[in-house]
Amino acid sequence: MIYRSACGQTVFCTDRGIRCADATMTNLELPWLQPHQPFPPPDSALGADSPWPGLLAAGETLDANTLIAAYSSGIFPWYGPGEPVLWWSTDPRMVLMPDNFRLHPSLHKTLRAFMQRSDATIRIDTAFDLVVQQCAAPRPQQNGTWITPAIRQSYGELHRRGLAHSVETWVGEMLVGGLYVVALGRAVFGESMFSRQSDASKIALAALVCLCRAHGVPLIDCQQQTTHLARLGAHAISRADFLDTIKQAQQQPTMRWQFDHTLWDALLR
Repeated sequence: MIYRSACGQTVFCTDRGIRCADATMTNLELPWLQPHQPFPPPDSALGADSPWPGLLAAGETLDANTLIAAYSSGIFPWYGPGEPVLWWSTDPRMVLMPDNFRLHPSLHKTLRAFMQRSDATIRIDTAFDLVVQQCAAPRPQQNGTWITPAIRQSYGELHRRGLAHSVETWVGEMLVGGLYVVALGRAVFGESMFSRQSDASKIALAALVCLCRAHGVPLIDCQQQTTHLARLGAHAISRADFLDTIKQAQQQPTMRWQFDHTLWDALLR
């Protein structure tokens, strides 16, 4: 099979692996995963000197069981329409320690105003499918979306199993922002967020931080390094430290996915 990758390269995929056709990447070879085949070790992902640092494997299977196996090993899917399912394990890894969340003055003011509104609420898991749908909607200066129908279906199944959750910002009966995550024990993996009103996704993130603080979650996986997340307190750690942390967190009891307004107190005091 032949695919055009998101970075414009042509790749040839067979049951033995994946090879890029570009002359500058002729040595790029990746495992091609068969259904239910174990993932390669995360530290075998392509290194920083590769055009695709962190890329680990490719395949065509994206179901709930495969996602569970991936996340439990610190691996996540990220690919575009028309591509095979690409699996990644980046090094370093961007994470947000809940205690390191930066509540900038403007967001502090926004949260105070949100809390004072009688019709403004944070809800958990009341509109998971809608949150994912909104996250998949086209955005300015962005061609297409990585949240494909297959992604929506598979994460929906995780949600039905109690392993994926949405944190939702509501004003009245209007969903104005939110995010969704995968959670295994107390290992929390952030996926995507959206806003339909200014700072609505940041309010949802602040609520997630409050919930994670209350349950002793050590970190929220952010996957990719971005300046936006860095401004909110996220930073990069080594893959080895990340894997060690999530291994221990997965062994902890599942957190209680319910939000109480009193959780804001620790953040805003």
